[in-house]
Amino acid sequence: MLAALLLAAAGSIPSLVAATDSQFTTVGTGPGTFEIVGESGVSAQQLFLGNDQKVYILDKTQNNAAQVAGHPAWATEYDLTTNQYRTMDVLTNTFCAGGNSLGDGRWLVVGGNQPVTYGGNATVPGGPDPYKDQDGGLSIRWITPCTDGACNYELGTMSTRRWYATVEPLPDGSAIIIGGNLYGGYVNNQGNNNPTYEFFPSRGPVQNLTLLMTTLPANLYSLTWLTPGGKLFIQTNWAAELFDYNTGVEDPLPNVPHAVRTYPASAATAMLPLTPANNYTATVLFCGGSDLQPDQWTAGLDMTQVPASASCVTISPDTDRTWHDDDDLPDGRTMGNFIMLPDKTLFLCNGANMGTAGYGTEPWTKGDSYADQPIFQPLIYDPSKPAGSRFSQNSLHPSTVARMYHSTATLLPDGSVFVAGSSPHPDVVVDNTQYPTEYRVERFYPWYFQKPRPQPVGVPTNLTYGGKPFDIKLSAADLNKDGAGALEQTEVVVIRTGFATHAINFGQRIVQLDNTYTLNADGSAVLHVAQLPPNPNILAPGPAWMYVTVNGVPSIGVQIMVGSGKIENQPILAASVLPAKSVPQGTTVPTNTTSQASSNNGGSGNGENAGVRSVVGGSVFMTAATAVLAFGLASL
Repeated sequence: MLAALLLAAAGSIPSLVAATDSQFTTVGTGPGTFEIVGESGVSAQQLFLGNDQKVYILDKTQNNAAQVAGHPAWATEYDLTTNQYRTMDVLTNTFCAGGNSLGDGRWLVVGGNQPVTYGGNATVPGGPDPYKDQDGGLSIRWITPCTDGACNYELGTMSTRRWYATVEPLPDGSAIIIGGNLYGGYVNNQGNNNPTYEFFPSRGPVQNLTLLMTTLPANLYSLTWLTPGGKLFIQTNWAAELFDYNTGVEDPLPNVPHAVRTYPASAATAMLPLTPANNYTATVLFCGGSDLQPDQWTAGLDMTQVPASASCVTISPDTDRTWHDDDDLPDGRTMGNFIMLPDKTLFLCNGANMGTAGYGTEPWTKGDSYADQPIFQPLIYDPSKPAGSRFSQNSLHPSTVARMYHSTATLLPDGSVFVAGSSPHPDVVVDNTQYPTEYRVERFYPWYFQKPRPQPVGVPTNLTYGGKPFDIKLSAADLNKDGAGALEQTEVVVIRTGFATHAINFGQRIVQLDNTYTLNADGSAVLHVAQLPPNPNILAPGPAWMYVTVNGVPSIGVQIMVGSGKIENQPILAASVLPAKSVPQGTTVPTNTTSQASSNNGGSGNGENAGVRSVVGGSVFMTAATAVLAFGLASL
């Protein structure tokens, strides 16, 4: 699949497919429910969706029953069709590694821990070596996902050790690697800190990042997003900044209010949908965490008695340096996971009401866990709803599996959510403990899962930055025989699912493409769809998923390659110009209040939604993108 995407990106083969339900084989247990579908083989501390058939799972080195090459495995490839796994040999310890995708389709897994023996203790020369792992602190691994079971991780090295490092894709398809520490621990400290950043592929020696020198101790897995303005928004401990990674300039922002959001406070975080209606303005949401002050992380507190925060805040760092309060969670939550759904809502799962991430041997732990009172109830956050009504648990049924420290989740091509992991122990513990090492895999089925799905024809398998628009065909049945009414609620979205670990999906984002349409007399239609705005900062090159939604119900996602399929300065074309909407004479077009902005300029300003007025068929609407880039190209 990925090889075909790379060829399509290079223009070597036709790049249009039908998003049919041929791979839609899971019936599910009903909307709003979880179903246990299989076992992961290793506990899912990290995972990512590699293609339409495989999820790649990584654990720390520990005594998993699954074996590979004569020792316990700590990586598997999970088959979404059979719910079986293939063990994989990654050689070095991936404990608390970071990761993300690259512009050429590879996935990086960065850093880790020293080799360990039973109980998670470091190996010593001449001592027992049951797990046969090598030191992962300097490791950088990569894999090109496959469907034939033949792919494996390749191994390289960095110049400096990293544990709990952040990895974020960049607009040329490379990645920046930020921070971490040398030998792990519950929180960071000055002697263990690695306050530097580097790039993959390498751009030379590592460079210092002042923010990581001044935010100890809770500054591991710094929360980082490339913004449409071309800078990195970084939030860690209580601090935040915009970082120009090309010049090294750090621009401090006000402290985050109410709570620490980074590990081990571990808030749920996500960049909200980037759409034509908001002119592709980045707004980042933080929910939960802990209000512990820097000296409290090392004060010997009983963490299981520390309530998690229920506060939520947002910031739009390119355009507004102010933090804004958002709707509170119904209950305080640490280690919650936000997963973006194709209907542009956020699914929240996993986590606990008390404590923080982490584990230890203190007498107050709950079977090693620093957290207690797992939250089984999922939530939906809808950013389009008025303040005070954005969170809902209506028709959502609870999970039956406690997903505590080292739990993960990701969106799947069929729009369901893959949920796995939980292992708050130094080594595997499955019996006589409150929160055992988990191997059970769940799928959550959103409200739309069993509804008839659109089956668009002509979905491309690669997108460019600007360029000629493309057409997607929809049948009258796809539109529920509602013609213009359904078309006014039809959207094309691109989702990068990200690299999941420690309640973070690094790199996750959703981008809506601008579109118009032609409604045919027989009730079928053609969507005229813009390419991505001519600004790779909006969505960095690499693998992603395209969905067509009709009244919020998504088609089966099609894997696409964003950009050229190479790590390089991406070709930038003129913004797509869309034809006017067209409907048969006498057709009434209802007012649209939710989509189709007046420009597709790829900026990061406060764009206004021009909307579509109620008219009679034959009238002309211009929604095309004709403006130049407002932000970002200087960083390319």
